[in-house]
Amino acid sequence: MEQPFSTSKVTVEYFDPHDVFKLLAPGLVPRLPLRNLHWQSHAGPLRSIDTLHIELVPAGDKSSITSPITSPPPSGQLDSLASRDDGFQTQIGAPLPSDVVDQTVNRNNAPARRHQIPGLRRTPYLKVLLVRCDDNDSYKGHVRQEIRDWIKTNTSPSGSKKNTAENHDAFEWLVVHVVIPNTVAATQPRDSGSVSEKSSAASRWRPGSSTLLEKMRSDFNTSSKGAVDRIAQIRIGVNDVPYDILPRVVPAVPSGYTETQQETENSWTDLVSKFRGLILSSFDLRVSQYEEDIREKDAQRSLPGWNFCTFFILKEGLARGFESVGLVEDALVGYDELSVGLDMIVKDQASTGSRSATNALLSYTEGLKQIALKARAAISGVEYEDEDELVDLQSSQAEGAQPKDAYDDIPISSTKKPYRDMIVANNVSVFDFRCYIFARQISLLLRLGNAWSTREELLAKLKEQQESVLHGVAPRAPPPKQKENEHEDLTMLAEICRRTLEFIPVVSQVMRNDVFAALSEIAKSDGDDAVAAAQADPMVSEVVENLVASFAFSIAQQILAQTSTKALPIPPSSLGPRDSQEPKSAIPEPKTMMHPARSSSLAIRTGGTAGGSRPPPSPNVFTGRQPGSTDDQGQSTFLKAGLEELAARRAELYILSRNILAECGKKRGWTDGWDSVPVIGESTMVEMVDINLDEDEKLGAGDGEALAGHEALVSISGIESKLLKTALDNTDDFYRLYETLTDKALRHYTVADHTHSVKTCMADIAVLKYHLGDYSSASSYLWETTPFFGDSGWSLLELSMLVMCSKCLKQLQQKDDYVKVMLKLLTKAAAAERDYQEQRLAFRLGKKDGVDYPDSAAIKGFLDDLLVVTRTLSNELRIPLSSFFSVVEVDGPPEYHEGQDGISLNLMVNSLLVDSLKVETVKVRVASAAGRSSKEIWFELAKPITINPGKTKLKLDSNSSVPGTYEIDKIDLRASNLRLHHEREAGQPPNKASDILQSPYLVIYHRADTLDVRLHASKHVQLDRNNTVDIELDSGWNDLISMEVRLKAATGGLRLLTSDARCLSSFAEFSRPPEAGLFCFGSVPQNRTLQIRFPYTVEQETVNISIRVEVTYTTENGSFFFSKTPVIETALALGVNVQDVFKHEALFSRFTVSTASHSPLRLFRSELVGSDVFESEFGVPPSAPVVIFPRQPASLLYKITRKLDVKITPKTKKTMYLRLHYSVIQEEIESLMGDLLTKSLQDTPLRPFSRLLCSTVIPHVRHGLVGQDLERAALLGSISTAFLSLVNWPKYFAGLGKASDGTDYSQVLTSFLRSWQIEHPKLILNSASISSEPRSILIPVDIPSLTIVHTADIRLQQPTQPTSTLSSLPDLPTPTVCTNQLLPAVLHLKWTRIWDTATAPSEQSDLEFSYELAGPQDTWLLGGRRKGHFVIPAPLSGDGAHFESTPDTEAEIPILLVPLREGWLPYPSVDIREVRPYDDIAAISSPSAKTPIDRGAGGVHFETDFRNLGETVRVIADRGRVTLSLDTSGPGGGPLVLDMERSREVDGGEGRIIA
Repeated sequence: MEQPFSTSKVTVEYFDPHDVFKLLAPGLVPRLPLRNLHWQSHAGPLRSIDTLHIELVPAGDKSSITSPITSPPPSGQLDSLASRDDGFQTQIGAPLPSDVVDQTVNRNNAPARRHQIPGLRRTPYLKVLLVRCDDNDSYKGHVRQEIRDWIKTNTSPSGSKKNTAENHDAFEWLVVHVVIPNTVAATQPRDSGSVSEKSSAASRWRPGSSTLLEKMRSDFNTSSKGAVDRIAQIRIGVNDVPYDILPRVVPAVPSGYTETQQETENSWTDLVSKFRGLILSSFDLRVSQYEEDIREKDAQRSLPGWNFCTFFILKEGLARGFESVGLVEDALVGYDELSVGLDMIVKDQASTGSRSATNALLSYTEGLKQIALKARAAISGVEYEDEDELVDLQSSQAEGAQPKDAYDDIPISSTKKPYRDMIVANNVSVFDFRCYIFARQISLLLRLGNAWSTREELLAKLKEQQESVLHGVAPRAPPPKQKENEHEDLTMLAEICRRTLEFIPVVSQVMRNDVFAALSEIAKSDGDDAVAAAQADPMVSEVVENLVASFAFSIAQQILAQTSTKALPIPPSSLGPRDSQEPKSAIPEPKTMMHPARSSSLAIRTGGTAGGSRPPPSPNVFTGRQPGSTDDQGQSTFLKAGLEELAARRAELYILSRNILAECGKKRGWTDGWDSVPVIGESTMVEMVDINLDEDEKLGAGDGEALAGHEALVSISGIESKLLKTALDNTDDFYRLYETLTDKALRHYTVADHTHSVKTCMADIAVLKYHLGDYSSASSYLWETTPFFGDSGWSLLELSMLVMCSKCLKQLQQKDDYVKVMLKLLTKAAAAERDYQEQRLAFRLGKKDGVDYPDSAAIKGFLDDLLVVTRTLSNELRIPLSSFFSVVEVDGPPEYHEGQDGISLNLMVNSLLVDSLKVETVKVRVASAAGRSSKEIWFELAKPITINPGKTKLKLDSNSSVPGTYEIDKIDLRASNLRLHHEREAGQPPNKASDILQSPYLVIYHRADTLDVRLHASKHVQLDRNNTVDIELDSGWNDLISMEVRLKAATGGLRLLTSDARCLSSFAEFSRPPEAGLFCFGSVPQNRTLQIRFPYTVEQETVNISIRVEVTYTTENGSFFFSKTPVIETALALGVNVQDVFKHEALFSRFTVSTASHSPLRLFRSELVGSDVFESEFGVPPSAPVVIFPRQPASLLYKITRKLDVKITPKTKKTMYLRLHYSVIQEEIESLMGDLLTKSLQDTPLRPFSRLLCSTVIPHVRHGLVGQDLERAALLGSISTAFLSLVNWPKYFAGLGKASDGTDYSQVLTSFLRSWQIEHPKLILNSASISSEPRSILIPVDIPSLTIVHTADIRLQQPTQPTSTLSSLPDLPTPTVCTNQLLPAVLHLKWTRIWDTATAPSEQSDLEFSYELAGPQDTWLLGGRRKGHFVIPAPLSGDGAHFESTPDTEAEIPILLVPLREGWLPYPSVDIREVRPYDDIAAISSPSAKTPIDRGAGGVHFETDFRNLGETVRVIADRGRVTLSLDTSGPGGGPLVLDMERSREVDGGEGRIIA
């Protein structure tokens, strides 16, 4: 293929009359190319030129001093002419036009004549004169004149009229003075001011003079301000000059001046800077001139005579100018604008229909015409003779007689034809014009993309220039580091591919029209009907299509080769070799694909077969990517800019090439496999259209003839692409190339991360493998690609691929994978059927969307095959029920079996399968999450059933009739080894859009005659024992053969003591001893109630407990199950408080009974049961039950005495029990309500609903009655039922079905409750409503054990001389005394030990107590022994007489009381305390420390019975008469007491205190 080399270089022409360039080159060439140039654009921002290559050309020879970048052609001919060179070198091996040779030979003999159309020629931007002048004499003698003559010859005089016209080839000039060592010039400084006055002795004698450099600048530089310095000087070192050139004579008078290294480097920098500035100046002049001319020509577009070709050459000259200096982006913009201009010209010609003489383009291309004629002759079998073969028009080859491979695999090249000459001559077709513009655009984009050919050529050119210096002389400067980008610009390469994808369709149509126009021209000359006749000719159509296909295919392959880069991490191919002997692919990479060699290796196909070395993987059903898939291979660790875009564009080019190949193969009957794909359409689901069969026969006959004629014209004539021609030679090569192109596109799409395209390519390979019978490879690809199409909405395609995959797996005998694929196929088909049914039932307005649905006939029979294979599998296959069924709903309420406790459920299912499904078992679980524990019931199918397509009704039976509201949460269907299941979370509302269970709810009520279980707390409670629960089992109409009752605690911390259970019924007993939570019974007759009582414990007190009861029982109809989880209230209905008052001989206990809830209680009777030590007495009991209200408790007073003749031992029972018999008003009301409802339903059709009504109404009674209503009922003896009329009853009876007359049971039951409430507005609470066995509670009463009970009594003494008035003072209830009167009294202390029941008499000891008499200081003045100690001796024996004090052990202490104020004064208090003795040893060791002896943790427990508590003494004043003065003469202004007379009653009586 061709290698475009860079035209981003400018020509610098040098004149070397003194042969000094070989001395200058070693220092100049390493400093090239020029870098970092900046040019101010006239129409945009500042442009930066990173690198500008310089081509040094000697005067008189326009070729470079170095060899061309690439090797010369084998013929040894010269390089292409510079004016023809536009960035691409002539194709290797292609002969050069003769005019190129002629012009090259005559180049030096005659000056080039300027064309009338300005065009960019390879003229120098800078002319350099190399001068050698060794001293001033030589300069004055001949060098100065030589320079003047050279300037006059090579430059135009200022102010010349030609100056403006010559700006298209504007250039600058420069004079370089090369100084040779050992000359006078070498001893001179660069300027006279740089010599020091002390440099040498000789300089002091010679007058000052100018240096040679200053003379040259003075003579040839202009003196205007801002003038450019065109003189430079380079000094050559001694070591840099060959010995034969070095002068032998040293100057006689040396100046002593030597140039430093820095000055030498500065001179080179100055020279390079002058190169930069002068080249940019020339470029700016050229650009300005071109832009001005372009504006002028563009303004004349509407004038007659305006020619687009001329305008094109002019504007292209500007673009090439930009390209020459490295401004490739600007050059590309220019060609893009020219491409748009060409489109406008073509559009104008097509719209007007007339062809202007100035803008007319050729209607056809002569080269295409000759190729078409040659191909047509090959098809016809006639030898083609080219009439114009010997005609020489512009070159050695005529335009129409192109080389044999003119349109071979390198169709796009700007040097393929003399395009510019053809454009200038206005002898170019639209096809050639477009090809040339596109070729130039591609070459520029390759430059921008830093493609491999461009980069290598630039570096090779630089290297050759550096190595072209004189051998044996080292360069005076090191070569600069190359700053060329080592990597391609992938974004630009992607842009090339994008433009190619747009160019190929356009140029293909242009080429097609071109060939048809050429052949129609011939036909017109023969008298035929022009284009229409040519297009109708099958032979012509075949030739044209072959030419277009070959040309498009070659363009795609060329661009793929030019954009190939190592920076693109393409993963390795997934196509493995079939034969291990030839693992290498016969289809080469794009770089070598341009010229493939025809060999038999194309027949080597990839991909494994059934016996191949690469077996197909067998993963799960489409769960993930297979190992070794292309998506996981070759992933790059980095992501360059444009990498994904380039990969995607290249993949599209591969797909384009493959499509061209596929179209060519179709004409030969070679299909890509998609025609053989099973089509699952909608033939059975659309409306049929009547078709005339006669017309079909006629049409069919015509089509057959046309097809036969078409097949006869299939030929490869006109296909010039060797690769395409090789592939179309036979089917093996065709499928091999098709597969390779698809695989390359797949790998590129993988890098581009285009998942959809990757899967599409994999599907193409899979279909091809399936078509070719390679089922192993086909199944592998189908396995991976099928889920993608399903997820992307390609349902019908997915079904077709599933059918192919299943057939592949069936052929490979892979049963497991076959079953999985078949399940996927049937599932997808069922999903399509579901969508079709929804669309058919949906109400839609407007036009319906054209949705394709699968044909049911195409899938029919697959289900039977699946079931046959599943029987051979060892494991069960579980799939969702929604895969095959669309709707599952409960069809009506449950059906209840008469005479037994079983029920049936009707389930309606809608099958989406096209085949009937035979089901062995069906199980449905219904669950209820209401309450504290969940309930569930299983319904099962009685016998196998066949489910046909559409709706089918299933009847499922269950022997468990647990009442409640349920919803279906699990469905299981089993067919063969296939299990269809559906699960949902109970309690969640059904989603009609996604859930197949549309109506999952059902209600099961408890019929009146079925088995029932009731739990309640025992009526008789004893608080010092575990609480018990009673279970009542009503057998109903069941004659039980055996029964098992299981109990499970449903409350946290609850422990059931079932091992202590007792059966309270006389007609039944446990068949075996109770176990943990299990009771077993034998036969139980009908309509009998079995009662069981068992205790329980709880970790913490709770208001209620919950117990789950499960009953499994057997009757003659089978085994049944019943479950119930009732809530039992365990809180006590009443509370009892006790208050004890100890006396010397008896204990008085007051029990306060109150209700613990808002309901009043009825207390029927009470009893305090005595013990072995104590006995009780009670007063007269009430004649009627006592009603206890929440705020009105009842008090019970009992007198308790000690049995002194009973000896207390550890086994003696000392605890007394208080037994209370009571009932709760609320329970009486609930019981009465339930009995009345049951009685009202006894002889009605609603009797089966009696339990349902009671369980619904009683909770409303419990929660509807407040405390005020219950208190009113207790007082009035009746309760109103008006609160029941406010309840919304229908919602509690929903889902019960309909009665025999069609009325809903919810309405019937609601009407019954309404009428019953009207008939019973009040319920009378009489003795009949009270249970015959009221509740009872036995409360243990422990008598406190007291060691001592003291009795203190203050007794006033009678006066020694009583008066008549006070003689009866002690006999009065309240003594009356005077203030300050002395009252003698006696403090009497006695004690008893009869209440000490905890300490044995032998363990009792003497006790010492202290007493203290105290009273308020303002009330009593106390005298006598107010404090003292007394000792209580231990009993001598166990007799009761020794437990109490005797007169000998009692104390009588005389005291004196003096009242100090008047009023009713209480007696002084007596405080008795225990005196504890101290340890004697502790007292001796530490007399100050008194450590008491420990008698126990709490010491001695005792109480004091103060007999005077509550008694008072009346104190009156002792004054009889008082005389007062009412004036204010008394103390403080008050009254003055004049006289006071004592009372005669106390005068002379008892003593009194006188102040």
